[in-house]
Amino acid sequence: MTIGGETVASIGRGYLVLLGVTHSDTEKDADELAARVVALRIFEDAAGKTNLSIQDAGGSVIIVSQFTLYADTRHGRRPGFSAAARPEVAEPLYERVVARLREALGADRVGTGRFGAEMSVRLVNDGPFSLELKAGAE
Repeated sequence: MTIGGETVASIGRGYLVLLGVTHSDTEKDADELAARVVALRIFEDAAGKTNLSIQDAGGSVIIVSQFTLYADTRHGRRPGFSAAARPEVAEPLYERVVARLREALGADRVGTGRFGAEMSVRLVNDGPFSLELKAGAE
């Protein structure tokens, strides 16, 4: 991931997490989401079954703040972003998810961009999984 031509984060095997925050999200939601990211079993084990978590597989995470996930495109030609939380609400929750991931995986295995910055993110999607996780979902 680069910002203004500077590489700010890079990982090998792992997850690219695009995190959107809406008005009803809470600290509890942030904690639960981070725990689910850590525990999600989508890496293959020796038998080829998706039984390993990112922790088990020794993978890393890049987490990117992404308010555009809450874009409303149902009307007109320009997306509306009223469902996205304002930065003063979203940034502390984003930082909380980052902190929880770093606690679980180690700071060296969790990269970030800069909240609100224009970032260039490159992804090599190796495998069948692209998932949407929602706060409060079990």
